[in-house]
Amino acid sequence: MSDQGKRGFLALEDGTVYEGVSIGADGEKDGEVVFNTSLTGYQEILTDPSYRGQIVTMTYPMIGNVGINRQDCESSKSHVAGFIVRENSRVSSNYRSEESLSHYLIQQSIVAIANIDTRALVRRIRDRGAQRGILSTIDFDHDSLVAKARKSPGLVGRDLVREVVPEAVRKWTETLHDLANPPGKIPSSGFHVVCLDYGMKWNIARHLANQGNRVTILPGTASAEEVLALDPDGVFLSNGPGDPEPLDYAQQTIRGVLGKKPVFGICLGHQLLSLASGAKTYKLKFGHRGANQPVLQCGTGRVEITSQNHGFAVEESSLPDCLEITHRNLNDNTIAGVRHKQLPAFSVQYHPEASAGPHDSAYLFDSFQQMMHQHSRR
Repeated sequence: MSDQGKRGFLALEDGTVYEGVSIGADGEKDGEVVFNTSLTGYQEILTDPSYRGQIVTMTYPMIGNVGINRQDCESSKSHVAGFIVRENSRVSSNYRSEESLSHYLIQQSIVAIANIDTRALVRRIRDRGAQRGILSTIDFDHDSLVAKARKSPGLVGRDLVREVVPEAVRKWTETLHDLANPPGKIPSSGFHVVCLDYGMKWNIARHLANQGNRVTILPGTASAEEVLALDPDGVFLSNGPGDPEPLDYAQQTIRGVLGKKPVFGICLGHQLLSLASGAKTYKLKFGHRGANQPVLQCGTGRVEITSQNHGFAVEESSLPDCLEITHRNLNDNTIAGVRHKQLPAFSVQYHPEASAGPHDSAYLFDSFQQMMHQHSRR
């Protein structure tokens, strides 16, 4: 276990080393160093499987002030490779708090540091791109740390999905928390949604259940035959970590269900739907991570403020004729959503289920319901 005075270091592959204090577990972890601009929602970030292999830097200067509660977790454990904050609040004032951030980090064996200049770190990442790095509370030699950072495998070409997929089929019944749920009984839609879990956030399943659907979660490695054998009314493609290009098995499954069932994809699911349709993806310089990303609805001109977490994007020049762009990220004009022109399938490169928010994009779950209704045989 660590204490608030123990030294901790972050080293980047470009040779930069930052010294801070440990606020988590003792040890050493490598990963891709990225930043998230959210003001809150840090425990959702820590438990989001999409962050597998990444050392996350929070840009908001004080983190930990609302503590940790188990109801807001997005999976059963933390998945980040490491965690970096400017200031760690030792006091949590939320009435729902069950433990401090530091205690949670230690219990989850997460190497984390505070008291470094996160503004300088984020500017370096923005200027030079996301970098391989290493967090350590056991090695204080700068040259040694930089050498280890340069040996980190990075994300490109790695299949991180296999590290986070569930081992078995799961029935999901939990709906949204009372704080996010409108009053009244949830009617049954009669629809059966099968989710392909590549590292799915639990709040996605809560939203699908909140629509009155029967929800079955399959490992993202499942075949099209396994999906169709469950006779779903719709197929959901989840978020997940890393590079979508190596996931041939997932693309093959999606091709096998396209045209047979309505399909809705989020984040990695969006990239995989695009790849399965003939597009290509590429790595962004430093990615989109935060709860304040503006997205344009191309058809209406409406702007949504969205939560995003991805380091790869669909290459517009490779987009096949069968896909049309429905949404764009207004920060860099990258593709933020597509729809299949002939088949019932659409996807977005952001998180309409976002917890702790914003909630501008929750209408997309209604769109999926309408698509299933239009194509239902029940």
